[in-house]
Amino acid sequence: MNGFTFYNPVKIHFGENALEVLPKELAKYGPNILLVYGGGSIKGNGVYEDVINILEQAGKKIFELAGVEPNPRVETARRGAELCKNENIDFVLAVGGGSVIDCAKLIVAAAKYDGDAWDIVTKKVFSSEALPLGTVLTLAATGSEMNAGSVITNSETKEKLSWGSPAVFPKFSIMNPAYTVSVPKNHTVYGIVDMMSHIFEQYFHNATNTPVTDEMCEGVLRAIIETAPKLINDLEDVRLRETILLAGTIGLNGFLSLGSRGDWASHNIEHAVSALYDIPHAGGLAILQPHWMRLALGENPARFARLANKVFGVDPSNKSDEEMAYEGIDRLCTFWTSLGAPSRLADYHIDDSQFEEIVQHCMLNGPFGNFKKLHESDVRIILQAAL
Repeated sequence: MNGFTFYNPVKIHFGENALEVLPKELAKYGPNILLVYGGGSIKGNGVYEDVINILEQAGKKIFELAGVEPNPRVETARRGAELCKNENIDFVLAVGGGSVIDCAKLIVAAAKYDGDAWDIVTKKVFSSEALPLGTVLTLAATGSEMNAGSVITNSETKEKLSWGSPAVFPKFSIMNPAYTVSVPKNHTVYGIVDMMSHIFEQYFHNATNTPVTDEMCEGVLRAIIETAPKLINDLEDVRLRETILLAGTIGLNGFLSLGSRGDWASHNIEHAVSALYDIPHAGGLAILQPHWMRLALGENPARFARLANKVFGVDPSNKSDEEMAYEGIDRLCTFWTSLGAPSRLADYHIDDSQFEEIVQHCMLNGPFGNFKKLHESDVRIILQAAL
């Protein structure tokens, strides 16, 4: 494996009574709290009321930024940062899923920066300081509650970019599985696809001697695959929600990539697609990642064969690594579509009319991908196959 330095300071409070720790956590900070959330679902499922009651009882002065988009916009983060500056915000509390948390990360960074928030996303400046951030998670998906990464869309430039800084690690994240019970089926499916995709991105690397993280990736994937169909058929089962909630966090908190560097090309392509079409991130991944797999399997067929066997139960008898790899990818596609995930770009009414713009977006920083380096022609092949 590769040498590494690991750092993750996020404190996780997990369980049905996890929100009870919020007053103690917030006692370390000043009175002015910015509450950041999305389209208002937290007001329908009782989470908003629970949080507001605790904040009021703790004597906090509450400011709100609602309406964070599923693909969070830099424009929204700009408003939040300005609010933080104008109201002397002491602490930002993100209540929602990964999109809300990603937006809040940019808010807390931009609140400490005199320039434009987009400078941080485009890495013109490095965010070395930020307001303190905490999260109350309501959707199992991205793992943003326990990492320092964020993805932001600029609707003016039609760009969707990832960025990160240790300064925006949440100070704590509160995770009550019951707060995810009200998540509808389609978003539950998207969350499952997203966390699996994150694990695949980390699994496909070029490091050697990684048996510990290989087994960890495979084990989490098996747990998701076993749990997901049951959850889709019983969305109110808290025990099933509990399993998926933890899987999403483990899927992207750094544990699974110790000693290796994952690929992440599928995410780069999806970001380019959803920057133009504003489709659900995980929906795009469900469509694109299997086609990346088919393109990339020639780099290391044995790696794909291992995944097929250990995760999807493909019998290796009388089969080459390539045959096992293709069968494993087919089983992945079957699994995702069985849950209700999309399988073609046409499912979102996307044709090839803007493929060149997507390709150029992908190539902003030149050839990309760590397991297999992709060039323009490779992106075109993947997009065409995904139609």
